[in-house]
Amino acid sequence: MDDLLELLRAGLPAEALITDPDITASYANDMASFCEAGAPAVVTLPRTVEQVQHIMRTATALRVPVVPQGARTGLSGAANASDGCIVLSLVKMDRILEISPVDRIAVVEPGVINAVLSRAVNEHGLYYPPDPSSWEMCTIGGNIGTASGGLCCVKYGVTAEYVLGLDVVLADGRLLTTGRRTAKGVAGYDLTRLFVGSEGSLGIVVKAVLALKPQPPQQLVLAAEFPSAASACDAVCRIMERGHTPSLLELMDRTTVQAVNKMANMGLPESTEALLLAAFDTPDPSADLAAVAGLCTAAGATEVVPAEDAAESEMLLQARRMSLTALETVKSATMIDDVCVPRSQLGAMLEGTAAVAEKYDLTIGVCAHAGDGNTHPVVCFDHTDADESRRARESFDEIMALGLALGGTITGEHGVGVLKKEWLARELGEVSVELHRGIKQAFDPLGLLNPGKVF
Repeated sequence: MDDLLELLRAGLPAEALITDPDITASYANDMASFCEAGAPAVVTLPRTVEQVQHIMRTATALRVPVVPQGARTGLSGAANASDGCIVLSLVKMDRILEISPVDRIAVVEPGVINAVLSRAVNEHGLYYPPDPSSWEMCTIGGNIGTASGGLCCVKYGVTAEYVLGLDVVLADGRLLTTGRRTAKGVAGYDLTRLFVGSEGSLGIVVKAVLALKPQPPQQLVLAAEFPSAASACDAVCRIMERGHTPSLLELMDRTTVQAVNKMANMGLPESTEALLLAAFDTPDPSADLAAVAGLCTAAGATEVVPAEDAAESEMLLQARRMSLTALETVKSATMIDDVCVPRSQLGAMLEGTAAVAEKYDLTIGVCAHAGDGNTHPVVCFDHTDADESRRARESFDEIMALGLALGGTITGEHGVGVLKKEWLARELGEVSVELHRGIKQAFDPLGLLNPGKVF
């Protein structure tokens, strides 16, 4: 420990090192349940690329594991510390270095908050689409690490589609530049995409070149009430089959709606079994919403209400963004699943989740990015009740198994981390796992970067 601190102090200012165990303990984990976390030896808060390089060179010299962290809003345990590790928190590297309206790019450090970047580019008439529900807190580096999504994915895609290039500090302290800042480029292997979603296991992202889009018109939202989750999912399939491209297509089940109302008094219809939110940011959103309203009615909607203006639309979006937080108030703990299935299987996924809830006698609320099949079943349980905690863990696993059986994936945007590493091999298969481990070995031969995660 003394050698580690002495070497770190040689290249870091005093304010970039935290050794007080009461404070370092607060950096031990992200927001996931049932994920082990160790006690870090030290927390580092670098502000420059050179400081990150110094930390990694020190870690390599002393063979000390390093756990990269952003805002720790993750839900898979990917940012959890291991015993004796260096926590490398990137939140102080929070500068927007460049916004180019001509090239339609932003160049940012990893600690930039998603919402801060979004508002900054809006001032230039530009738009950064990825918008996780935690966008007011989560960082771009964390979004890159877990390949985050958000409410707009149905039209605009996930984080991976907006990362053009990266600067990455490797395990031995070397600085790697990947990708480009041009509109096109196919030189060499796509190492940039390899880092997106790697959860800090291959290198430390210290700069990102992000693609931007022209800012679209203000979107308008429609809310449709359904007597069942199945009829709401039928409406989703009809909307997509007819070729509509909503900027948002979100689903909240009855449990979620009631939790949001209880927490924030939003006035959402508690009698509904499923609430579907659809939005369009086209030049004439009212026409698109009218067409979708007809499809919802044909699928069995009991009431369809278009928002009258941008303020009402934003209120509905805020209700959806509150869903996970609201469900956390139902019981003392939650496990938030992140299973993505083909859209055509969305109804079967929700029906199966309801059956799991009944089987294990648990409250499981579901909110979903319905337009891309990404469901978030939230298992609510009492963490002080050993039997209920056991049932919660078993139900969580059964939901993942259901997703795979329906042709889906165990994670659409939250990542693998600690929580789902045993399931990753089931999804990938033996050959793919072997190749993944070979890639990890090439980038991190000593196994120092985020050990115990992903694999």
